[in-house]
Amino acid sequence: MIKIKRTILSTAILFALFSCANKKEGVVNVSEKKIKLEMKLPFKMPEVQIPKFKTDTLNIVDFGAVPNTEQLCTNAINSAIEKCSQSGGGVVVIPQGLWTTGPIKLKSNVNLHTQNGAFISFTSDLKQYKLIESYFEGSKVIRCESPIMGIDLENIAITGQGIFDGNGAVWRPVKIGKMTAGQWDELVKSGGVLSKDGKIWYPSKGAYIGNEEKDKLPKKETIENMEPYKEALRPVMVSLVNCKKLLLDGVTFQNSPAWNVNPLMCEHLTLRNLTIRNPWYSQNGDGLDLESCKIGTVTNCRFDVGDDAICIKSGKDKEGRERGKPTEFFVITDCVVYHAHGGFTIGSEMSGGVRNIFAKNLTFNGTDCGLRFKSVRGRGGVVENIWMEDIRMNNIPTDAINFNLYYFGKSLSEDKTTGEVTVAKEAVSEQTPVFKNMYFKNIYVNGAAQALKIMGIPEMPVSNIVFQNMIIRSDVGLQLNYASKIEFKNLDLRLDKPGIAVSFSNSQNVSLDGLKSSGENQMFWIGGLETKDISLKTNGKKMILNKDVKVLESIKDEVKVFD
Repeated sequence: MIKIKRTILSTAILFALFSCANKKEGVVNVSEKKIKLEMKLPFKMPEVQIPKFKTDTLNIVDFGAVPNTEQLCTNAINSAIEKCSQSGGGVVVIPQGLWTTGPIKLKSNVNLHTQNGAFISFTSDLKQYKLIESYFEGSKVIRCESPIMGIDLENIAITGQGIFDGNGAVWRPVKIGKMTAGQWDELVKSGGVLSKDGKIWYPSKGAYIGNEEKDKLPKKETIENMEPYKEALRPVMVSLVNCKKLLLDGVTFQNSPAWNVNPLMCEHLTLRNLTIRNPWYSQNGDGLDLESCKIGTVTNCRFDVGDDAICIKSGKDKEGRERGKPTEFFVITDCVVYHAHGGFTIGSEMSGGVRNIFAKNLTFNGTDCGLRFKSVRGRGGVVENIWMEDIRMNNIPTDAINFNLYYFGKSLSEDKTTGEVTVAKEAVSEQTPVFKNMYFKNIYVNGAAQALKIMGIPEMPVSNIVFQNMIIRSDVGLQLNYASKIEFKNLDLRLDKPGIAVSFSNSQNVSLDGLKSSGENQMFWIGGLETKDISLKTNGKKMILNKDVKVLESIKDEVKVFD
């Protein structure tokens, strides 16, 4: 029998008020050594060091760069950067104009500054991009050189108001489902090669073979024997590996071959006032991938991309665990995301761990999913101490908030009405992913297919999550599977379609205090043989057993409802 009585739920979660005064600086003279965050944070945040440069300035024109032609400026740009670095550092200026170039190789103590009106187009001649040992999607791989790259550098920056265009169309495959019939016909007529089923277009024969006929690839890959297939080895556009004191400020990065901006194993990052763009159909067209990085800020950036926008990663599977470098100590504020798969994402490559992330004042307009947390058995890694505050979403086609611990795994059979799934428990090991200790406050959603969906794993449920002050308009409400120690406080749920407002399955220690809802034809459904200790407070709304509240008979004593 369900016990009805009054109780008081108590939670103490501290979220700090945010007040940040952005400091203005000269266009090319970045003189501050550190950024001091003028906000209270729920963890002790190290001060973020930013680069300092000499005022010495070199212009790429003086090194032979010619604007507004297809003449490659690769040697001129890299020579200017090299000379600047060797002479103690300073500023290399790319003035206004159209510039065509091959890979740009950054050097320590150099600020590559782009003037307003500078458009830097990376060449479509793929012979300009050598094969190198690199990284992609969390693993060491052979890949083409990135359009912008830097390895083992310190004190570097890309600043200004210029645009870097990666010419991604000469690299990327395109899926038929991403385009209208007219767009697809035009693309096919332009050349390239279709997959055997006719559903994927490749820009070249090499790209086709590298993706569709992998049995033809060498068993043991080397730079030499992979040369015939290099067109399939798309690089990230901005690859910065093992760098310290990095500043990206003001510029636009767009149209990348694969991921757009990918700092890897870097420390002290300042990313601000950036525009990061990719076509909405771009395969692997992520915006920003912070991977195994430490100490940084992302402020006042705009994203409109073909995959996830703001992505937090730390390596994949065994390689990521052995690397052992979590992404940690980041403050992400005042950003807007337009098209993207996920507005803010952690995973799925998170095997090195993610911790101490604070995100505030983010706006997602039409992203496929809002807040997205994903992994799969085999990854391992611990995601913990994540704070998200003042998040606004509009017109989200899938879930406003989603936890999926079966990403790339076997598809699950869900009950169409309740969303319930049943999964066999496995032994806990270093390969078990962990998501815990996360706090969500002031979440506002104006339209989503589903408000919240948690798909945890039975041996390691998603745990210790607090949702406070949320107003969500959606078609479907809350669905929790394999979750533990979950607290909802002050939830206003507005369903556009009749259905179940809140579903819990195989979850423990779940409390809901201060629920307001409208539009549902059933308030609660609670099932799963492993469900225990469910506490529901309905804000004075009377519940009728077996009508408003349906509970699996065998667990009815585990559920308490308080009006």
